Amino acid sequence: MIRKTVKIKNKLGLHARPASLFVQTTSKFKSEIKVLKDEQEVDGKSIMGLMMLAAGNGTELQILIDGIDENELITAIENLIERKFDEE
Repeated sequence: MIRKTVKIKNKLGLHARPASLFVQTTSKFKSEIKVLKDEQEVDGKSIMGLMMLAAGNGTELQILIDGIDENELITAIENLIERKFDEE
């Protein structure tokens, strides 16, 4: 199991388009992924769940990944966040 903290860096945060890109990325992998903000935990393969987090710019999220391709998945998520969801 991988547990990692990531910080949202794009200006508008995790709104509909970035949430969609997040889910498109996570859906390519077999591992389970959970995303936590404060006390709220959502499925990292759910657009609605991610949007419910209301994660704006600078928000720190905990990512929990468990499965056979967890290392590849965390790398893909980190790259997506570093690229600011290709918005800037």
